[in-house]
Amino acid sequence: MKRTRLFLFALLAVSLVRADEGLWLFNAIPEAQLASRHRFQPSKEFLDHLRLSSVRFGGGSGSFVSPNGLIFTNHHVASRCIQNVSSKEHNYMRDGFYAETPDQELKCPGLEVQVLLEIEDVTERVNKSVTAPPSDPKAAAQRQAAMNTIEKECMDRNGGACTVVTLYSGALYHLYRYKKYTDVRLVFAPEEAIAFFGGDPDNFTYPRFCLDITFLRAYEDGKPAATPNYLKWSKSGPREGELALVSGHPGSTDRFITLAQLEFLRDVSYPRTLRNLSAIIQALKEYGAKSEENHRVARDKLFGAENSYKVRDGELKGMREAWLMEAKRQSEEQFRAAAAANPRAREALGDAFEQVAAAYQKWRPRSAEYLLENGAILCDMFTYARHLYRLAEERAKPNAERLREYSDAALPSLELRLFAQTPVTPELEALMLQKWFELLSAELGAAHPVVRQILDGRTPADAAREYVSSSMLHDVGERKRLAADAAAVKSSEDGMIRLVRLIDPHARAIRKVFDEEFDPVIRDASSRIARARFTLYGTSVYPDATGSLRLSFGAVQGYRNAQGQPVRWATDFDGLYRRATGEDPYKLPAKWLERKSALKLKTPFNFVSTADIIGGNSGSPTVNTRGEVTGIVFDSNYEAMHNRFVYGMDRGERCVHVASSGIIEALRSVYGATRVLEELGFARTAK
Repeated sequence: MKRTRLFLFALLAVSLVRADEGLWLFNAIPEAQLASRHRFQPSKEFLDHLRLSSVRFGGGSGSFVSPNGLIFTNHHVASRCIQNVSSKEHNYMRDGFYAETPDQELKCPGLEVQVLLEIEDVTERVNKSVTAPPSDPKAAAQRQAAMNTIEKECMDRNGGACTVVTLYSGALYHLYRYKKYTDVRLVFAPEEAIAFFGGDPDNFTYPRFCLDITFLRAYEDGKPAATPNYLKWSKSGPREGELALVSGHPGSTDRFITLAQLEFLRDVSYPRTLRNLSAIIQALKEYGAKSEENHRVARDKLFGAENSYKVRDGELKGMREAWLMEAKRQSEEQFRAAAAANPRAREALGDAFEQVAAAYQKWRPRSAEYLLENGAILCDMFTYARHLYRLAEERAKPNAERLREYSDAALPSLELRLFAQTPVTPELEALMLQKWFELLSAELGAAHPVVRQILDGRTPADAAREYVSSSMLHDVGERKRLAADAAAVKSSEDGMIRLVRLIDPHARAIRKVFDEEFDPVIRDASSRIARARFTLYGTSVYPDATGSLRLSFGAVQGYRNAQGQPVRWATDFDGLYRRATGEDPYKLPAKWLERKSALKLKTPFNFVSTADIIGGNSGSPTVNTRGEVTGIVFDSNYEAMHNRFVYGMDRGERCVHVASSGIIEALRSVYGATRVLEELGFARTAK
């Protein structure tokens, strides 16, 4: 994997980033910072091995931990798989799962994992393809065509998966080439009661007591995949004060956005999202309370909604803190003053900040309409219908002209999800669709023409039930039939297809406004801001998170909480049992009560570090300087919620991990999971 000029920026920026701040590209590691702060200089071989051992999930992270395709990730990252292989008779979310023999491993429908093989800088090629002025709508189309073409050429040449990643708001474009595994099977998962011990009340807090882990296995040609790059397990576990390295796929951050962008998130976007999530959570709780089976089928959606709500709520509170907005304002003023004093930076920057502010002011009154394009994301049948309908239109276009999600490079992964044999519960689907209809009515107004067309005089609940009950898209065979026949999709009277056909012209129209009038202005202005930063001092050397592989690092270290009380670096099993009350969400599974005496109660269970993480890092392996697994990222504490916008560690901001030593102790003393233990390098007879 070749390195790029970014390494030079990393050297310049060492003194300008704060402590352990940074979501670093693997081809631009801050070697000087690691050496000066942590006395560690990773070799190219160390970094290559860590990169090739790291695994990308949709929305999460993981790692290979054996030469036979064994994957280590969080329970909450793998929960969709666990839910999908469960049934009314076998509730693996509630009861846990362990495959004692290889033939008992269960295939996860629709799950794909990827490993980053190579990074190539394609900035020059993308930029040369754009001949229109940067803010011209034609520029966005030309850029999209170039990215689609580059990805297709890469896939035709190498297979696997290829993605052009936009970095620094469009200042750089890198081509990421992945190896992918589409046959992934469940090996071990603990009960949800211990994986998510403390439930929503303890989520994003510390101290924590969670066994938030799952083991899966990648297969190729029906056999366990050969994975020579894998992470070995630490025999001693984490230690206070040592360096913790985190390799994962952080989803998105907003550290380098402008003050105008931050104000839009604070005043418009986040409040709208929280209103929607609150309504969904309440509806899912009421639905789940009706029966044990309802609770089971709704659990994954409820966890996701509650988790998202708590994240967004914490981030919004951060934006409403005077110190955060003042810090952002001062930072922006200092940067603009420095740029004004430097001819090259001044030329690059121009009126970029003013352009961003004007674009957001223009977009603000129309932003609610974008809900039509976002769709009913928690309604799987709506997602199927939209993909089927748009596939019929997009496939007819040349690859270069398609929407990014329907390019030739994107289609294999999309089709894997679209044709997966995943369970669908129509009643729950109708409820999720109803909540989306209610959101549209509230945000767009009941008189909005699209809302009136959707409801057609009915209540949101009645309309949702009719669309779902008159649809066959829960049947994978029907989805395959429609995907193979564009004419059949266009003439279909399937309820969900009818709904999408009604909405799609309006959704595409607002997307066109976004893609051609708003986004090009923001992209051009943001990339000019990034270029000005490069010219001055390279302080934005690590780009905002994009879901691409990054390296973070920090010290294993406790802190003082808001009350000034010391919080120890690690919890243990003794603390778990003292925290347990016997009532949800502090009720332990029966196995944990029965086998308490077998556990070494002072074994570290969860621990904290100063590593810089964000959503998407869940499941990231935590390794020491020898490259051994010492833990796995599963959360941050509430103090760190504002890290999306401003990294910090002085207010007690911490990343939360499950300790490798606690995992081994649980596998051995509670679960007797000898197959997994042996594969991790621990003898069967060890006690």
